[in-house]
Amino acid sequence: MDIPLFAIILIAIALFFEFSNGFHDTANAVATSISTKSLEPFQAISISAIFNLIGAFSGTAVAVTIAKGFADPALATQSVILAALLSAITWNLLTWYFGIPSSSSHALIGGLVGAIIFNSGYKVINYMTILYKVMIPMVISPLIGFVVAMLIVMLIRRFLKNNTEPRKTNNFIRELQVLSTAFLSFSHGSNDAQKTMGIITLTLFNFHLIQSADVPRWVIFACAFCMAAGTMAGGMRIIKTLSTRVAKLEPSSGFAAELSSAMILFAGSRFGVPLSTTHAVSGSIMGAGNSGSGRTGINWNVVKNIVTAWVLTFPMCVLLSGIFLTIIKLFN
Repeated sequence: MDIPLFAIILIAIALFFEFSNGFHDTANAVATSISTKSLEPFQAISISAIFNLIGAFSGTAVAVTIAKGFADPALATQSVILAALLSAITWNLLTWYFGIPSSSSHALIGGLVGAIIFNSGYKVINYMTILYKVMIPMVISPLIGFVVAMLIVMLIRRFLKNNTEPRKTNNFIRELQVLSTAFLSFSHGSNDAQKTMGIITLTLFNFHLIQSADVPRWVIFACAFCMAAGTMAGGMRIIKTLSTRVAKLEPSSGFAAELSSAMILFAGSRFGVPLSTTHAVSGSIMGAGNSGSGRTGINWNVVKNIVTAWVLTFPMCVLLSGIFLTIIKLFN
């Protein structure tokens, strides 16, 4: 099969986005285990890379949503895909530089939707899919994470109410955090890697290299590998924000935050909902940090900055994709 040069360029840019997603969102999976000193940074990132890789092979439901759910796949032209990728990468790098845990998922979806709107008009978009699979989950996933993590911490503390060996118990919970870090990384890989799979599938479909917008096996492998490689590159700027600035976590609250966000992402992957790992993890960290300690457990100024980035990500990437699309058309 002969692949046109521009298709190769688009696929390479998409895989670079997946790499940037790996180092940008690695922080979400490992920040709590580093914060509670359950794992050293290199250990946490290594575990995360391995389970991101495994998770990326676990299904394609989210990829199908990206490829077919928001608009007719035929509308995702070469210029549209390029503009979407450039806007998402730009936003990822910008927020990474400032250490802000924004959503790579919403950056990519916003870029894709924006580029299609600027290219084909606003009427071609399936707004119900955006509402039910992007906007509503964007609001409720951090809220669910907050509540579930808080409940898990409360249950752990109640179970350990009469504990006479807190040091031994904390060491045991730190060991459990290795498992929760692996589960969260698996869930992250199963959800986030699929978004780039959907973009590459659209590229192949619109170059008539595949007959339907179904994800080829080699695309799954390439995205899984690039996400794992990006994870190994790390993301210490955002790790610092989540592990030390959002909330003070103990081993029990760190375990609760990871378990809560992992369950949310796992459920999203099964139902084809492209969730934001950042939103799920940040909400869970806030809930875990808030449980039993009131408002003093959370740095609300940092939270305000994070939420501002969440609100701005989708519309900013819609706008950025329009700017990039205009530039691309000028060069064309």
